[in-house]
Formats: sequence, structure tokens, C-alpha cells
Amino acid sequence: MLDIRQLNYFVAVAETEHVGRAAEKLHISQSPLSRQIAQLEERLGLILFERSQQRIRLTADGHTILAETRAFLTHASRLESLAHRLGRGEEGGLCIGYIENAIHAGVLPDALRSLRSARPQIHVTLYNMHSAEQLVGLRQRSLDIALVGEPPRSDDPDLGSAIVLDDPMLLALPADHPLAQQMHIAPTDLAGQAWIGLSHKASPLQHDQFVAACAKSGFMPDIRMVATEALTALGLVAAGLGMSMVQNSVRYNAPAGVVLRELPWIICSTPLWAAWHRVNLRPLVAAFQHLLVCGVAQQVKR
Repeated sequence: MLDIRQLNYFVAVAETEHVGRAAEKLHISQSPLSRQIAQLEERLGLILFERSQQRIRLTADGHTILAETRAFLTHASRLESLAHRLGRGEEGGLCIGYIENAIHAGVLPDALRSLRSARPQIHVTLYNMHSAEQLVGLRQRSLDIALVGEPPRSDDPDLGSAIVLDDPMLLALPADHPLAQQMHIAPTDLAGQAWIGLSHKASPLQHDQFVAACAKSGFMPDIRMVATEALTALGLVAAGLGMSMVQNSVRYNAPAGVVLRELPWIICSTPLWAAWHRVNLRPLVAAFQHLLVCGVAQQVKR
């Protein structure tokens, strides 16, 4: 039987890539931590880490075990939380995975507000996770609902999904950029400009889709930097480091020094999907799924 404590130790070392820092984080000594990791490797029959004097890093097998361990620990945490909720006599709980855009666009907050209004005793646990990790969580039943940038396949026998938001993209310009004074911007205006790319963690293909949309419009973006979050890209734009395409839903979070413009001739958007397990959908999960697909979420589509 695997030791959950050892699995937590393994995750801490994998995330810090340093036994000493992991030991400080866990409030234990370095030597016992090293022994626990060695015992876990012996129990599994795998080498989880490549070790050198400078650092410790995951092997290929270690990366695979790390993904499964995180899902296992999430499930264990959910099980413990469920026992506590039942002990307190609460009516039920939801474990929801999400990506940042679900918050920025208002989809998740609005749906939760509506659900809590009708069911004030529910307990909700939120997990900010990459889309692929959320789908694993659904399959392993550690998540009830996932809000993802890339849905499961339409013929997936276990998971169902529906789009809840198709977020159009806006051009973000430094306020002192000459184009910021133009209400209508043509593709030729953007040729040769410095760009800040947006490589979404939730949907890695989004960056390629943006480049393809630019090429279809008649120019190739000169990408000087790449950010993984829209708010980071907006901060770089505000600093005058280039222009970027960001989701419409983050426009209210744009810092001073940023001007946003619509580009109707470029077809590029960021979708948000709700996903769930098809089997044994609890009434509470079904109610929240209905809100996302047919209810509150539709009000925030833009």
C-alpha cells in the first residue's frame, strides 16, 4: 500500500527540484526526506529523479508518476473533505476544475452565485488546473465539473461537454502607439509591428491559431515575446513592449496605458467548455451543469 505522506513528499521535491528547499517547505530535515523518496522509489520499482550535485529533476517515468500522484492526492483530499461534510450534516458538495478565463469572463462566478442562491448549504471546492489535468480528474472522479479550453473528443465514451463561451479577441495597443489613435485598423497597419504572443496554458493550440489568423489576413506577426497569461500580456503592452491579442473578457482588467480595439477582419476567439463524466451524474452536479450550459453562463457570452 502506498504511503500518502511519501506521495506528498514526492510532489514537494518534484515541484522544487531541490531536496533542501522541499524539506524546508515540509518542515522536516533533509536526510529523512531523502530516505522517504528512496523508499518510495524502491516500493514502486522506479527511478523517479535524476540526481546531481547541482539539482534533482524528474525522470520520464517520474513525470508520469507525478501526474497520477497529483490526481490521486486530489481524490484523497476530496474523500477526506466529503467525510467532513457528511459529519457536519451538509447537503452536498462540488469539486470544480477551472482555467483562469472562466473567472475573467464571469462564467464560473455567475453560475456559482445562482447555484448558492438556490442551494445555500452546498460546499464548493475549486481547483485551478490545466485543461488536460481537469479531464484526468473527471475520469478519476476527483472532479465533478471541468471548465476547460480544450474539450474531450466528441466520441469520448466517458466524458460529455458543451461550449459555454466563445470569447472574441481584441487588439491591445500601448496608449502612446500611433495606431492607438485610429478607430479602424487594417491588416497592413500591423505588418512589421512588434507583437507579444499569448501561449495559453489552457489551450496551447491557441497561439498557432492566432498566427494562422494573421497569415490569413495578409501579414505575419513579428512576435518578440510570449506570455502565458492575458493579464501578463497586458502588462507588457502597457510597458510599451509591443501589441497583443487578448480575450474580450479581460478588458476590464486592462491596466492604464493600454488601448483596446476590435479587429472584425481577424477571426480568432478563445472558447470555454464545460465537461463532466457521463456516468452517475449526481443531482447537484446535474444542476450546476444545467446552469453552465443553459442558464447563467449564456448571459455572459459576448
